[in-house]
Amino acid sequence: MEVINLDHNATTMVRPEVIEAMAEYMRLGYGNPASAHQLGARARRELEESRESIAELLGASLTSFPPDRVIFTSGGTEANNLAILGISQAMAKTARTGRPSYPHHIVISAMEHSSVLAPAEHLLDLGWRLDTVGASPNGLLRVDQLQSFLTPETRLVSVMLANHETGVIQPVTVVAELCRDRGIPVHTDAIQAVGKIPVHFRRLGVSAMSVAAHKFHGPPGIGALICRGDVPLAPIVFGGHQQEGYRPGTEPVALVVGMRKALELWHQEAAMQLEKLVTLRQRFEAQLKQALPDIVIHGEDAPRLPHTSSIAFPGMEAQMLFMALDTAGVACSIGSACASGAAEASPTLRAMGVPKELVNSSLRFSLGMTNTESQIDEAVRRIVAAVERLRPRCSVSSSA
Repeated sequence: MEVINLDHNATTMVRPEVIEAMAEYMRLGYGNPASAHQLGARARRELEESRESIAELLGASLTSFPPDRVIFTSGGTEANNLAILGISQAMAKTARTGRPSYPHHIVISAMEHSSVLAPAEHLLDLGWRLDTVGASPNGLLRVDQLQSFLTPETRLVSVMLANHETGVIQPVTVVAELCRDRGIPVHTDAIQAVGKIPVHFRRLGVSAMSVAAHKFHGPPGIGALICRGDVPLAPIVFGGHQQEGYRPGTEPVALVVGMRKALELWHQEAAMQLEKLVTLRQRFEAQLKQALPDIVIHGEDAPRLPHTSSIAFPGMEAQMLFMALDTAGVACSIGSACASGAAEASPTLRAMGVPKELVNSSLRFSLGMTNTESQIDEAVRRIVAAVERLRPRCSVSSSA
């Protein structure tokens, strides 16, 4: 039986063109980009050319004064950690509030990925204050609440660009404008957005932005933090001079080359990919609604990524349905891939005020360019069959 992958928010297949670009680089036998000899110089040139291309494709400027920085990391989690810990602590070091008795302060949304939430909570252990901004029922950040949280001690605000569970696109430009007048840096986790919708760093108005290549058909193990040149940043890893000391360690040039190639391919095909994914998602949701009229699509009325559907199946237990779909050859997830094994209910859906019974019956489906209309039709058939088979059992379980 064919396994139908509807979990592309977890990761995407590396495109053959990306694999070939990396293989070609490795076949040429480049050296360590930190080495002073010719082989090292060739690697360094390839690294910097890729950095410039990635910056341009993502709307950063390496020619402005001071130039934006593209700091390569091991992936999105490290990029988010570098942003939260690196910017906040650098801001705290340079802050002159005149109110030393007040702790430093960070604000994030209640819908953030664990790779933002965990380092923010780590700051609590260092004596910081943390506020989390809630969401409206349609999954959009409550900007009014954010505004009430900002204080002279606020050192950083972090709001994701598009939610990893619901796909709802957040008002990041509004947040950036709100914080700019107060001199507060804004970081955005754009990991689920890049390669799905157009993303331009400078136009967002943020101070820093995290990306990860494996979310847009690039290689796993490579990501980046894009950071404005005038934003203070402290390293969280030590022991080398690479990348101006912000993220020391030998750069994985082959992976950087693959990331660059994946971004180039998306920009060449962006309009086509957007149209295809929207069409597939609309087909998927419409057929499910027709067969199962009581389903609830979270954030349906808000602007969303073209490929993500978070759906509640009333009367079902998400874990049971997830296992049944896995057996039936439909890959999906309960929340984010990083939290799918956790017992805690979805923070995103709880922040939206979704009733507990709907939170506990929700699954995330994320479509990709490898999906076809026939796969979508077959996936719907398998999902409907699983729901109809399990509902009597779930009803008995809940009544007991």
